[in-house]
Amino acid sequence: MIYLIAFFLLGQMASLCSAAPNPAQPAAGFCATDLRCEYRLNPLGIDVSRPRLSWKLACDQRGQKQTAYQIRVTDADRNTLWDTGKIESDRSIHVEYAGRPLSSRLRCTWQVRVWDKDGEPSPWSAAAWWEMGLLELGDWQAKWINDGKANPTRDEDLYKEDPAPLFRKTFELPKDARKARLYITGLGYYEARLNGQPVGDHALDPAWTAYAKRVFYSTYDVTALLRDGANSLAVTLGNGWYNPLPLRMWGHLNLRRHLTIGRPRFIARLEIEMTDGGRVTIVSDESWKVTEGPVRRNSIYLGEVYDARKEIPDWDRPGCDDSGWARAGTASESLGRLQAQPLPPIRVTATLEPVKITEPQPGTFIFDMGQNFAGWVRLALNVPRGTQIVLRYGELLHKDGTLNPMTSVCGQIKGTRKNAEGAPTPVGGPGAPKIAWQSDTYIAKGGGPEVYTPRLTFHAFRYVEVTGYPGTPPADTFTGLRLNTDVAEVGTFACSNERFNRIQQMCRWTFLSNMFGVQSDCPHRERFGYGGDLVVTCDAFMLNLDMARFYAKVTADWRDSALADGMLTDTAPFVGIQYCGVAWAMAHPLLQLQLYRYYGDRRIIEEQYATSKRWLDLVADRNENHIIEKGLSDHEALAPAPAAEMVTPLYCESARLLSQLARILGKDNDAQTCADRAEAVKQAYRETFPSAQAGRVPPGTQASQSFALQLDMLDEDQQEPALRYLLDDIRTRNEGRLTTGIFGTRYLLEVLSRRGRTDVAYDLVNRREFPGWGYMLDNGATTLWEHWALSENTFSHNHPMFGSVSQWFFNWLGGIQVHPQAVGFDRIIIRPQIVGDLKWVRCRYDSVRGPIASDWRLDDDRLHLNVTIPAGTTALVYIPATRAAEVTESDRPAAEAPGVRRLGEENGAPVFEIQSGRYAFVGKAGPAMVSLEP
Repeated sequence: MIYLIAFFLLGQMASLCSAAPNPAQPAAGFCATDLRCEYRLNPLGIDVSRPRLSWKLACDQRGQKQTAYQIRVTDADRNTLWDTGKIESDRSIHVEYAGRPLSSRLRCTWQVRVWDKDGEPSPWSAAAWWEMGLLELGDWQAKWINDGKANPTRDEDLYKEDPAPLFRKTFELPKDARKARLYITGLGYYEARLNGQPVGDHALDPAWTAYAKRVFYSTYDVTALLRDGANSLAVTLGNGWYNPLPLRMWGHLNLRRHLTIGRPRFIARLEIEMTDGGRVTIVSDESWKVTEGPVRRNSIYLGEVYDARKEIPDWDRPGCDDSGWARAGTASESLGRLQAQPLPPIRVTATLEPVKITEPQPGTFIFDMGQNFAGWVRLALNVPRGTQIVLRYGELLHKDGTLNPMTSVCGQIKGTRKNAEGAPTPVGGPGAPKIAWQSDTYIAKGGGPEVYTPRLTFHAFRYVEVTGYPGTPPADTFTGLRLNTDVAEVGTFACSNERFNRIQQMCRWTFLSNMFGVQSDCPHRERFGYGGDLVVTCDAFMLNLDMARFYAKVTADWRDSALADGMLTDTAPFVGIQYCGVAWAMAHPLLQLQLYRYYGDRRIIEEQYATSKRWLDLVADRNENHIIEKGLSDHEALAPAPAAEMVTPLYCESARLLSQLARILGKDNDAQTCADRAEAVKQAYRETFPSAQAGRVPPGTQASQSFALQLDMLDEDQQEPALRYLLDDIRTRNEGRLTTGIFGTRYLLEVLSRRGRTDVAYDLVNRREFPGWGYMLDNGATTLWEHWALSENTFSHNHPMFGSVSQWFFNWLGGIQVHPQAVGFDRIIIRPQIVGDLKWVRCRYDSVRGPIASDWRLDDDRLHLNVTIPAGTTALVYIPATRAAEVTESDRPAAEAPGVRRLGEENGAPVFEIQSGRYAFVGKAGPAMVSLEP
């Protein structure tokens, strides 16, 4: 038995670290694990010339930390590319490769070992690898190709049938392949297949960018798909964001006037290394064959028309007769540079089955998927040839049980209006449908079971309306396929309040629904990357999901979308919307700082700082009196939200953000200039908007009070009166209701909690009546609404902007907060609040340095708080207990426990500093707030 136990323990260690020759004995279990290159595990096809390497520290001791590291990198022949030797440093994230220059296609294998706090080395880690993509345009030696057609010149003609093209190329392989890589991208969307099989699991590739600046490509390992003899590489192209319809959103916005557009196209390079050392290369060029496919129309907003009778058997396999196919044409329109896709691809991440099927009208069936989400449906059927099945999608039902698609209609294109001649014309412009709802049409080929999934579009919905089905469709006709950029889920929150758990679930589904290469405002009627939504929800997204690569891409989108004079836009990619102003554009500097705090990403600041600085200088030049007179502020508030009073504080905060970014880069003169500008804005704000009565911040709303308090716009002696006024507005003037919008809601919860009134914040979040999250739940919501009130015609029911409440769950109920001065979460705050009727909370966040946990429960009047902190980090822990001297940790006085240092008290809560490790605190529970009755 002893031998079995020893064998098991050795196996557990081997799973984390692999032994090096004659290693010294470090602290038990201390080693480098979870090796990442550019945030990714074993990435295939990166094009960063100096990739950054990171690892986590596995350790079972308190206070353990890394004091030195050594990295070694070798090529496929085990030649050393880089050996750092022993580097005295605690750095474990973003160590920049500094070895021999890296070339296209190079496969690099790497390991790391670390030294603990006592100077003892660990074993070498298990090996990890990365592989370079194509670093130079000349490496491609391929052409962008299309179907040789031209897009129509008249808007109405763009709505006519225009089949998605199918491309194929056959080639011979004389012997077995040892390695094969496919480098490929297509605009707007592409799907690639090799010998009848998909080359990967990406959907709706590539991620949307400003195509005039950047176009992403992907790299696939297709070795297993090749075979001796004849092979066939095949590609389908969709319109995506590259060839959108000329829909006049809101009656005027035509995306084709603002996006880089053209005929769908792709570029590909397939490199095959044979077992005998020979090479075969296939590239996209005029030798490819092309024909029309069964997708007769496709639009990102309106959906697909798929005629299965037009399918070509085995079109993607070697045996297909393509003698009647045309030759591909070349695409010559200018595009931006090809870049390896830096963020995770869109994938199917969950499946859903219908929970209910109804027939509100004869022959009209409604499939209720039970959950609002974004993605596809998979339709399985066996019907006669020519049967036309029409699918419509929506978030709501009318009272009679029929589909209500109106909250997800593209750009409010609903109805007609008179043109210059007095004739009715669709709001959406010439050729547009009267109502631009989401719909797919499938025409069956017959003869047996068929399966259809729309591949060149996506939808957002809970309900699917089915018409044209002969008879009654069985329950297994539909399967829902949730799609989203496949970011890892890194945070979990649960508590004894089931309503809060349901709100958290609503947030998660909403966040994932709005991640399709951009963080969108809604996944159906607009789908744009608005800055305001990012500003208020980025913390919530990052606490739930691994947003490191996603937000780095989004930050670069803002740079790519800046106007010619340097002004940042409301959305990125830019779609022609430009009225929101500072509060939306500040997403660019804010994301840089957040990426630094959460993930330690300094490179993003080096790359993006100049863009933010240019923007801020431009704003300053246009507002010499420091007051911002125009722009959107507390969007969807239930109280007045004038721009001058409420955008000006956000301008002040933007200047502070720039000052912090400049300090990080060592640009001290810039930092001081921006700090001085922030103070000038603050002073101008105070002079322009003096308080009309004690504590009232104009215009005297919950949002204006919260803006002023959260963004430090008041003198010290004004803050307590302002808080009292805010509390009175909530509890007396509004009888416990909030009146805030997109910004005010986030700031309100933060201000109340930070200033000792988490009880008031708790009641607001826990409220069932209008307005609030509980009201949404009681009215059937499974994702967050755009507006506090129930909307049956206008506002989205899948909108992330009120998702800042999820941040509040993590920060104040679980208590996990990133320290304001953190670099990659190396400094942590644990600050749970014992509030309301909560009996327990379980909260976890898997940071870039390792897992953080804050779990607490009440046992009568005893508080049990368990905390986990990663190796190499420290944390401030605020214990909501009444007597600091009675707080214990692992059954001893907390102040005497190893790794614990008592710092004092704040608002009656003892504060401890702890080193890395696991801790179990116990104390007599007490309120973690001060009494501030108005």
